[in-house]
Amino acid sequence: MEKLIPLIGLIGLIGLAGLAGIKSPVARSRPGAAIRLLGILGLAGLSGIWIPGAGAMGAFGALGLWNHQSERLALWGRLGWAGLFGVPFALAAVV
Repeated sequence: MEKLIPLIGLIGLIGLAGLAGIKSPVARSRPGAAIRLLGILGLAGLSGIWIPGAGAMGAFGALGLWNHQSERLALWGRLGWAGLFGVPFALAAVV
């Protein structure tokens, strides 16, 4: 398990998909704006530099694509929930 923990942090790379929202933003008329705002939690993935496994929280950055009009980008937005894998590692470091 100790060998897998640093690899779990690589899940955070999903969050880079959120950068596609800069080029092709979600239409303001689409519901889910509150969830898209959770994309800022992707910055918590930076804690993976110090906390092994916590980098998975970077996947939250993909939530900025939640309910995107492009089905392909909307899929990446749904994958943003993978950031939950990093939360236990961050909490363990704090407690």
